Amino acid sequence: MNLRGLVTLVGMACLLLAGLSCAANRGVPASMLGWNQAVPPFRVAGNIYYVGTNEMALFLIATPAGHILLDSGFEAKVPQLRHSVEALGFRFGDVKILLASHAHIDHVQGHALVRRLTGARVLASKEDAGVIATGGRGDWAYREMFSWTPCPVDGIVEDGARVDLGGTELVAHLTPGHTRGATTWTMTVHEGGRALAVVFFPSATVPPGARMVDNPDYPGVIAAYESSFAIWRRLPCDVFLGAHASFFGLQAKAKRLRAGEQPNPFIDPAGYQKSIAEFETRFHAVVESQR
Repeated sequence: MNLRGLVTLVGMACLLLAGLSCAANRGVPASMLGWNQAVPPFRVAGNIYYVGTNEMALFLIATPAGHILLDSGFEAKVPQLRHSVEALGFRFGDVKILLASHAHIDHVQGHALVRRLTGARVLASKEDAGVIATGGRGDWAYREMFSWTPCPVDGIVEDGARVDLGGTELVAHLTPGHTRGATTWTMTVHEGGRALAVVFFPSATVPPGARMVDNPDYPGVIAAYESSFAIWRRLPCDVFLGAHASFFGLQAKAKRLRAGEQPNPFIDPAGYQKSIAEFETRFHAVVESQR
């Protein structure tokens, strides 16, 4: 092959790789591209499996009657999500219930595609259901900034609602603020002969640029956050998980888990309380800066 042919071949390869990269990140906001590096899926504790990326925390709760998926991530990453589920030995089509931590693009953009591929029932809080079903409309902080394929919501979960499948029960705790319908999910797993309380924390960050004081679109936003912090402080928690990997130190804990550390490093009640306290401190700092 002559030099011109080699250059042409290399150029075509680069274009192909660029095209694949674009396809893999289509619809992903530029500010969130760094959140989508693939990580090997693994069992966290009990019947909970991590099927997310380096930052987008997606969880598969496996049961004999099918599976529950908490968050779907970005639509462009659904093929990777499917691969992660199947790499664990499960059928993606056995996902029966699709839940949401909160209705932001990085957590629910893939909902419509997952629902179409699996036939899963989509359940969400009333406040977040409208945002999911309209493809992003009505979010108090981002308004129309982000959008996705609208996804029908098959059922509304109220505060205290219980979602049961195959002997596993998740409980919904409405913890608004980050979104109007943000939901903290809890469940119990058994590990090493112990019953462990699991908390799936949605988020307590203040969206960038969001107005907290005298917000006409969400007049009760400060009170909503404060009520949610009170709920989080009193929730029993042994296994601390969350909507973003950085919330609960996923990468460091996963490395320790792979090394065989006992007890399971995801058992972290002190880390949970510390994290909630830090989120609350940052929240109050934002509020005070706007007064």
